[in-house]
Amino acid sequence: MSDIADAAKRLLLGRPVRSENLGHTLLPKRIALPVFASDALSSVAYAPDEILLTLAVAGIAATTLSPWVGLAVVVVLLVVVSSYRQNVRAYPSGGGDYEVATTNLGPKAGVGVASALLVDYVLTVAVSISSGAQYAASALPFLRGHEVAVAVGLVALLTVMNLRGARESGSVFAVLTYCFMFLVGLVGVVGTARYFAGNLPLAESAGFDLVPAQVFDEGLTGIAGAFLLARAFASGCAALTGVEAISNGVPAFRKPKSRNAATTLALLGVLSASMIMMILLLAQATGVRYVMDPAAELTVGGRALPEDYTQHPVLSQLAAAVFQGFTPAFVAVSVVTGVILVLAANTAFNGFPVLGSILAKDGYLPRQMHTRGDRLAFSNGIITLAVAAIVLIVAFDAQVTRLIQLYIVGVFVSFTLSQLGMLRHWTRALRKEPDPRERAMMVRSRLVNGVGFVLTASVLVIVLVTKFTHGAWLTLLAMAVLFVLMRGIRQHYERVSEELALDDTSAARALPSRVHAVVLVSKVHKPTMRAVAYARASRPSVLEAVTVGVDPAEIADLRSRWEALDLPVPLRVLDSPFREITRPILKYVRSVRRESPRDLVVVYIPEYVVGHWWEQLLHNQSALRLKGRLLFTPGVVVASVPWQLESTGGQTGLEGTSYPPGGPRY
Repeated sequence: MSDIADAAKRLLLGRPVRSENLGHTLLPKRIALPVFASDALSSVAYAPDEILLTLAVAGIAATTLSPWVGLAVVVVLLVVVSSYRQNVRAYPSGGGDYEVATTNLGPKAGVGVASALLVDYVLTVAVSISSGAQYAASALPFLRGHEVAVAVGLVALLTVMNLRGARESGSVFAVLTYCFMFLVGLVGVVGTARYFAGNLPLAESAGFDLVPAQVFDEGLTGIAGAFLLARAFASGCAALTGVEAISNGVPAFRKPKSRNAATTLALLGVLSASMIMMILLLAQATGVRYVMDPAAELTVGGRALPEDYTQHPVLSQLAAAVFQGFTPAFVAVSVVTGVILVLAANTAFNGFPVLGSILAKDGYLPRQMHTRGDRLAFSNGIITLAVAAIVLIVAFDAQVTRLIQLYIVGVFVSFTLSQLGMLRHWTRALRKEPDPRERAMMVRSRLVNGVGFVLTASVLVIVLVTKFTHGAWLTLLAMAVLFVLMRGIRQHYERVSEELALDDTSAARALPSRVHAVVLVSKVHKPTMRAVAYARASRPSVLEAVTVGVDPAEIADLRSRWEALDLPVPLRVLDSPFREITRPILKYVRSVRRESPRDLVVVYIPEYVVGHWWEQLLHNQSALRLKGRLLFTPGVVVASVPWQLESTGGQTGLEGTSYPPGGPRY
């Protein structure tokens, strides 16, 4: 069974990679861009949709403001990108926002940032995969109604790809990401050319009329109108998610790491900003209509649309209009967009495990999160992220519009605290820097981070105000729970460390005055003899065999056989009138400890090693219960003495392994 499992693992994940090959997994810029920036790049496939969907509540006139809302989003995007270019230069170790906040604002701020980022990474996977499933259903009608199953399958596929290693998965993702950028750029170029040529077709939804909500019968006026614009802007700011992933992933870049990460950030900003504005401008030129509930908010000729009407995403509608008459181009855009949305989750699959590893190293998450798998990936972090994302996808039925309300809160919390931390960093550095040239650079960097702080803090307030009742409170609750959990884990590790630390008397207490060895005996057979031999080899001060007297006839037979062997080890029989096994042994061991508190008691337990799971049910149950109780007894060491049954043959996984002369070295 273990051989089959190992073969399946190798088939899925590939051969193990040696630790010294870690440097070969580092990413050049051409691979790092699609690996770390695919989230922000792919957000152009749903961020414009959310802007148009929100403005559509106020009618057609309100949707004409979408390019201006998009421009505001682009300004924030470029400022944040510029700010993070300062971050990666100042903190290239990969801690990103967590390191910046911890170093400059204190551990509590750092844990707050970390909890926000971890939650946002999970939401990134859920939103991106769900959106990808919707695009897949748009291009392949037979998938409609099965979006949840498709999304869960895609998360599983992405998990396997990342468990194989960042470089290997990144090479695959790079081709598809560049295809997406090419096709979106092609939509923009061809659409713009046809617009100026005067032959740009209208979108499939251009003939529909929008039915504004009652409160917006007079358009975007008053407080309600301002609130709707703010909400549209907040939804569009989903385009900024993923920017922070590059600052968390600096260690994965090739040298010079900081410069390559900063260049990748600049490319991300320019590409993402260009695509967002292109989609919004073409959507206005082609008359795209995109709403929450088409049957209730869209009409044609005064009649409501049928309940089964399928509304295609904005980019799909643009591709259909721009490439009208050339169906393969439309299908290619829809399919590749769906794929890139799936790959966008790869940003989180790279960022979450790295951040989790850093937090585990600092004691805020279980130590296992810091361990690399045999493919040099942080396997435990990858699997944790996948499970959490699948839970969200199933809980929210893979609906992007519902999930998006939980989105971006966490990332703007980390943005804001990170920029505040960088302000303190540059202010502190300026006090110590005498070189005028260096001081001038620091002043410019502080100015960039200052503008970034003001903008991100403002956006955070807008997001909280406009999205709190729409689901953002769930994100804040998750962040609070994670914050408390991580603080509790850190306190636990600190308590354990203090308890285990050596003090002035620890060295004197390290060696016991004597060793009292107890070999547990149930029958006189080979496992018992091996346990006796091991115990004698350790040369204890006292050695005795102990059995529990349950059946007088069996005890008499055991005594006679023991005496016949003429072993230099006395046999002690513990009385058990109620036929218990565990309790009499525990009482005896504790009595030994009471008589000589400075003695160490070593209990040798013979155990069968079996080759099949069902055999385990038939053996070792008493030994397991006894070990579980003895482990909580101070001053007692439990030594398991294994006896391998024939069924264990071929179970080690080392059969056929060649060893150096003299046998294996342990």
